[in-house]
Amino acid sequence: MRGLQILKVTPGSVKWLLVLSFCMNMGFYALIPYLTLYLTGSFGWALTMAGLLLSVRQFSQQGIAFIGGIIADFVGYKLTMVIGMLVRGIGFGMFAYCTETWQFFVAAILSGLGGSLFEPALSASYAVLTPEPVRKEVFGLRNVLSNVSVVGSQIVGTALALMDFYWLSLFAGGLFVLCSLLGFLFLPPLQMETRRIGVVDSFSSVLKDKPFLFYTFVLIGHYYIYMQLFLAIPQFVEDTLQSKQSVGIVLSTVSIVIIFFQLKVLHLLRNYTQRFTMIGLGTLIMGFGLFLFSFSDSLWMVMIDATLFAIGTMISVPYLIDMVPHFAPRERLGAYYGFNGYALAIGGSIGTMLGGWTYDIGSQRNMPWLPWTICLVVGIFVAWNMYRIEQKSALKSVVTP
Repeated sequence: MRGLQILKVTPGSVKWLLVLSFCMNMGFYALIPYLTLYLTGSFGWALTMAGLLLSVRQFSQQGIAFIGGIIADFVGYKLTMVIGMLVRGIGFGMFAYCTETWQFFVAAILSGLGGSLFEPALSASYAVLTPEPVRKEVFGLRNVLSNVSVVGSQIVGTALALMDFYWLSLFAGGLFVLCSLLGFLFLPPLQMETRRIGVVDSFSSVLKDKPFLFYTFVLIGHYYIYMQLFLAIPQFVEDTLQSKQSVGIVLSTVSIVIIFFQLKVLHLLRNYTQRFTMIGLGTLIMGFGLFLFSFSDSLWMVMIDATLFAIGTMISVPYLIDMVPHFAPRERLGAYYGFNGYALAIGGSIGTMLGGWTYDIGSQRNMPWLPWTICLVVGIFVAWNMYRIEQKSALKSVVTP
């Protein structure tokens, strides 16, 4: 009901962005969790090696997303998104035909490059087109719709993975190609009416913004924890419960909780203006939910842990997305969103590599608590530093609603 009220005051162009986000998340979440299982099961890769592949894909996206954001500011958000979604579709489709290790890495890099183009342009488009009073609610609705697509993707992904990963790869790639076509046909021109800014000027402006740099640095910890959703959690569930279907159930649990409660959580927190503290609190809850995996050996226990993880994301994700426009000059939104992607690039890369390595070490040395304890420690680190950011007088003007 709340979601329908938000849609009524949402511009038509933003509704198209929500449609594209829904379809892209459907393709992404159908493929990525099962890519790890495909590599470790069908090709005998160690989880550490699979984590390296995911980190290469992650860094080829967020590592150069800053350049993608500058391109979006310069040539327009629509064109950048359309090209990026097409490139991502080709990269995902290539996984269907990979047989050699180097081929998987080429497909991963190509799919990452596509994301480096469309992701900052998409985020900047939301910020530009959405009225500021309902921006946080729209980001929350985006999170809800993303998780609706995750539930659907788990149903489709599980079915196609049980049949053949070949069809799953083509399905995911095809959705991104479809998004590219829909964006080209139905999105209005999206370009800022501002002066063109060069790469050096944009980069220099961001590097001088010390509060924004520190905020981006602390977010590395948030994404370290979040990326376990695509690596350690699916592997843990399959190893513990010996069932690919259970992987889909656990991932769907996270999504279903967010679908039903995300907007209610935002409504309950509407009077809290300490946004950085909310990001830290949500991240800490995510880390604690993962820590409880150390003691879980049944499906219902894992589902409870996944629910706590979901509660943490409901608190933190809408706030961390909403904060970038409070730092960024309007004409540099794409650049700021692109640079903020380094948090995901570094945190995601460390999360997949270190997360996979610590999971393997924990399994080999009978220390199953090791990867999950690290997540809790990281959550404490993020919570404390977000609280410190909140307390700095230099940021008071940033957090004023």
